[in-house]
Formats: sequence, structure tokens, C-alpha cells
Amino acid sequence: MHYTVVERELELRLILSPQRSVPVPARLGYRADDPYAIHIGFHIDSACPVHWTFARELLVEGVFRPCGQGDVRMWPAKSQGRSVVLMALSSPDGDALLQAPSAQVSAWLERTLRMVPTGSEGERLGIDDALDQLLAR
Repeated sequence: MHYTVVERELELRLILSPQRSVPVPARLGYRADDPYAIHIGFHIDSACPVHWTFARELLVEGVFRPCGQGDVRMWPAKSQGRSVVLMALSSPDGDALLQAPSAQVSAWLERTLRMVPTGSEGERLGIDDALDQLLAR
């Protein structure tokens, strides 16, 4: 069976201060027809989840080293002896610092990379075929 979507429910932590954090249920989503992007829906105390979309490459790199700039930044860290990925998200509505468990994020990312390996994303979009057709005219 060929999967075109890889999703994972995950509990992140919203960091409120160095001493305080609250759980935030989230859903990671990846679609083969949108191969460069990762979608995260945060289910906070509201009727509809907050959605963020950013480059898959950013999360792949953020598991290992600090990366990103502007609205989305990520870096690896330790929390209570466990490996985590910290995500700093900024929007006109405010800023959030979220902590995700590295092992679960990495396992999910691996599934996305098996589905669409790094470097093959363009083939999924059919851009090369479209260019070939244009240039053949």
C-alpha cells in the first residue's frame, strides 16, 4: 500500500517560564503532494486548532542543530535528561516556545523521508515534466 499522508498525534509542551510548561496536543502532518512542507495543528483551548506550516528541511535540521530565522526557529536541547527539539514560533498574534520529544519527532520524520526522500521532492510536484513540455514547444 502506498501512503501519501503521514500523520502523528503528539503531546508538545508550551514553555511558559523556565519552571512552568503546559501540555499542548498537536498533530504533525506531511503530504506527498506538498513535499517540502510540514503542517502542525496545535489543539489549544479553542474551538479550532492553530495551524503552522514550514519547511520539512527545517525540522530535519532542527533535530540536530540550531536552525531557522524569523518566524520559525528550532534547536535540540535536553529536558529532564531527555532529548527534545525546541520550536520558537512568532506571529503577529504572539510568540510561543514549544518543546517536542526528539525520538518521536525523528521517528515521524523518518517515515516522511521514506515516503519522499530528500532531493526527490521536485519529482512529486511534476515541475520537471511541466518544464519539459513547455520547452518542447
